[in-house]
Amino acid sequence: MNPYAITGYGLVSPIGIGAEAFRRALVAHSRGGPDVFHDHPSCLDPKIIPQPTAAECFDFDAKHYLGDKGLRNFDRLTKLLIVAAKLALEDSGLKQDGVHKFSPHRIGLCSATAYGSLEAITEAVQVSELEDPRFLNPNRFPNTVINAAAGYVSIWEDLRAPNVTVVDGNCGSLDAVLSSETHLRNGRADAFLVGGGESLSEPLYLAFRKLDVLAEGERVFAPGRRESQGMRLGEGAAYLCLETQEFAKSRGAHVLADIVGYGNAFEPPESQALLVHVSPLAVQRAIRMALSDAQLTAADIDVVASAASGIPHFDAAELSGIEAVLGARPCVIAPKALFGETFGAAGALAMACVLSWFDGVEIGPVVQGKRPEHIEHVLVLAVGYYGNASAVILQRRTATAVVA
Repeated sequence: MNPYAITGYGLVSPIGIGAEAFRRALVAHSRGGPDVFHDHPSCLDPKIIPQPTAAECFDFDAKHYLGDKGLRNFDRLTKLLIVAAKLALEDSGLKQDGVHKFSPHRIGLCSATAYGSLEAITEAVQVSELEDPRFLNPNRFPNTVINAAAGYVSIWEDLRAPNVTVVDGNCGSLDAVLSSETHLRNGRADAFLVGGGESLSEPLYLAFRKLDVLAEGERVFAPGRRESQGMRLGEGAAYLCLETQEFAKSRGAHVLADIVGYGNAFEPPESQALLVHVSPLAVQRAIRMALSDAQLTAADIDVVASAASGIPHFDAAELSGIEAVLGARPCVIAPKALFGETFGAAGALAMACVLSWFDGVEIGPVVQGKRPEHIEHVLVLAVGYYGNASAVILQRRTATAVVA
């Protein structure tokens, strides 16, 4: 892979909205900041789920960022994604005061989601079954389509280069890097917003409760650690602005870091009866492919931003794959301990953490190893539920400003 410049990012997360608030939250957490899982999410009915353990974007109000008009028929996922995209475009300097500084025909979007707009899908199903299909709201029904939210992002922000939605579970945000790289390499755009989003909803929570993988009640939530007994759900959206080196240089962009390597792999289950499984071999192959793509060795990796979510056998399998390739030397971090499992947004939120670490924020929370005094290369991992794994390598930019 030719290195691609990251020139800005925008996000909506349970710990902060926008790059600066996100960095402040990471600093606060390193000093023993507040737990975002203690409040009751507004989208979960307390009569049905009396004591949930999930992280909502509690302070999020799309009107604060987008104005009062045009939002009536947007679901929560769409609002999360539009705000994240708006913040990313402003942070990168591609837009200023809502106006494009460069051609919108050369800016694309590659957005991931694992479960899409479950809120809208559930509403449509309930109206159809409990009332009558004639009562479906035609203005809200388009939200049930998996790529509708990303479509609305392009419409709202006037992005006219290719628009891609990646739907492959937890690996989506990292796999979006490959999709955008393909378009950039073939000259279809100069810049791409790369990332994804997921919204918390009652059907999503109940589904994972039925799978018995949630850390509820007395169960321990400790992603990446042996004592962990389950995961906690979160929500959010994040986009990184990915540009060709030539375009970033020509416009004098401030480059935060470079993406220099990508890899993904899949290992089938031993039995076809297994619908959900994890493979340490897939993790190994994805890491090796990313290292080869970046022309780096295992010794070059300083920190691993792992996909550990708190599900014991998944976390153990991932750590086994990491150690098989990198040994026990690099510092391993569990970003999901901060904001929960966000599925399609997870990889992008992890990359946002990396950008903050490059900017001087203390690395954490640590699962294994010691924090290095200086970091040059960070490996970001995503592990899916179907034997898939993806890896992306971010490299510190030694010169923070690119001059034309």
